[in-house]
Amino acid sequence: MISLNRPARLNRTLLAAFGVLLLGSGTFALTGHFGQLTFLDSGATLIPTADDPPTWALWVTAAAAVAVGLLILRWLVAQLSRRPKTHTWHLEQNPEQGRTALAASTATAPFLSEITTYPGIHSARATLAGTRQNPALAIAISTEQDGDLSTINHRLNTHGLPRLRQALDLDTLPVTVEYRFTTHTGTRAR
Repeated sequence: MISLNRPARLNRTLLAAFGVLLLGSGTFALTGHFGQLTFLDSGATLIPTADDPPTWALWVTAAAAVAVGLLILRWLVAQLSRRPKTHTWHLEQNPEQGRTALAASTATAPFLSEITTYPGIHSARATLAGTRQNPALAIAISTEQDGDLSTINHRLNTHGLPRLRQALDLDTLPVTVEYRFTTHTGTRAR
């Protein structure tokens, strides 16, 4: 399967390569400065003919470098974390009489098997996050190029989601749906 989200993969790859390059050059500079590299003179200037910059310029440069580094690190972390955190739900009304634990993936498995049968859906992934008192559902649906999103959305809102809310005994369940298009097309009548 060919991913249509190649820019995101390229984005992560270039970001990781740039980070490794910066980490390597920073390590090289620090080891050279502290005299750990025998082939470099730690007391020599970088540019022999230039005057030393003012001290405030060095501090501003260092602060800007740290800020840019932290922003890039935050950007990389945002690229890696895509799904919300799930919890094990405890469904007991009276803990003295016993405990009932439900994994979030177990709760969404029947829902996912149902919605993947909808016309136009190639695959689906769902994450049930939060607690029973404050739940949230995130769905990522891969649809075929000729999939009708309004029909899929209508079936989700009238069949799939009400059944999931009933199974989990919830009055409301906030949902976010992300649609992704695949290169696969559905069967066509000739």
